[in-house]
Amino acid sequence: MRIQPRNILCATDFSYLSNYAVKYAITLAKEFNAKLYLCHVVDISTTAAYDEAPGLYEVQCRNAEGYGLDQLTKLVGSNQIDWEPVVITGTVADEIAQLAKHNTVDLVITAARGRSGLARLILGSVTERLMRTLECPLLAVRAAEDEISISDDSEISFKRILVGCDFSSDSNLAFEYGLSLAQEFQSELHLVHVVAPPIYKSPPKPLTEVRTNVRQELYDQLNEKLQDMITPEMMNWCSPVTDLLAGHPHEEIVKYSTIKAIDLIVLGIRGHSLIESLFIGSTSDRVMRQAPCPVLLVRPA
Repeated sequence: MRIQPRNILCATDFSYLSNYAVKYAITLAKEFNAKLYLCHVVDISTTAAYDEAPGLYEVQCRNAEGYGLDQLTKLVGSNQIDWEPVVITGTVADEIAQLAKHNTVDLVITAARGRSGLARLILGSVTERLMRTLECPLLAVRAAEDEISISDDSEISFKRILVGCDFSSDSNLAFEYGLSLAQEFQSELHLVHVVAPPIYKSPPKPLTEVRTNVRQELYDQLNEKLQDMITPEMMNWCSPVTDLLAGHPHEEIVKYSTIKAIDLIVLGIRGHSLIESLFIGSTSDRVMRQAPCPVLLVRPA
C-alpha cells in the first residue's frame, strides 16, 4: 500500500521549534505534490471578550490575524507549493482538529515539546490532545534538544526510518506508513520489536533453565516474524533492518533512535482514557515526549 497524502495541515505558533515543523511540512508537500494548509491559531484568553472596552477584543483579533498571515507568508517564502494560509481565533487543539476534518486532511504536523510530571498532568499539551481527537496521522516534530540543536539551514531528511512493531493491527498500519515513506525517500527501514521485561526477575533456581529455553524460543519466533515482514521487492528500493530489543518499550525505542541516528519514528497508537493517559501514559505518548527526532503517530480510522 502506497501512502499518498493529498492534503497536509501544519500548525505553528511562530516559536523556533514550531517553525522548524513547517520545514517538514514544506518538504512533504513538495515530495507528494500535496496541498499545504499552514495554520496559526490566535489563542487569546476568553476573559478579553468581557473587557470593559468590548471593541478592544475585536481589535486584538484583527491585529493578531494580520500579523499571523504576514508571518505564514514569510515562512513559505519562495517555495513553489500549493498552499493556503489559515489564521483563526479559538482553542488551539480544537481548531486544528476541526480544520483537519473540514479539509479532509491526510496528515497533521505540529511541534512537540517534552513535558512530564505535574506540568503535564495539569496542563497537558496541544499535541497530546490531538493524539486523541484527530482522525488522521499526526507528525510530532521534535529535535534532540529542541531549539538548541536547530539551525536555520537544518537539513530535513528521512535517511533512516524506525517502525515500532508489536504485530498488532495498529503496528501493521504503522508498518504500511513507514514502508511507504521509506520507498518514497529511499530510506533505511528499521523494524524494531521490544520484548518487555518479565514480572518475576528472580525465579526459583529449578525454573531458571526452563525459563532460559523458553526465552530463547520466544526470541527466535519474534525474529522470524520480523524477518517475514521483509519481502524481496523491498530490497529494490530500501534497506530493511530488523532488531529485537529487550526492556521498557519507550526507553528502548528512544535509546535505539539516538544510537542509530534515526530521522523518523513511526508508531501505531491505541485509544486511552484520559486518566489512563495522564497517570500511566502509553508507549507512543512517552516516545513522542522523549524522542530525538520526529514521531509519526497513526491509528486505524
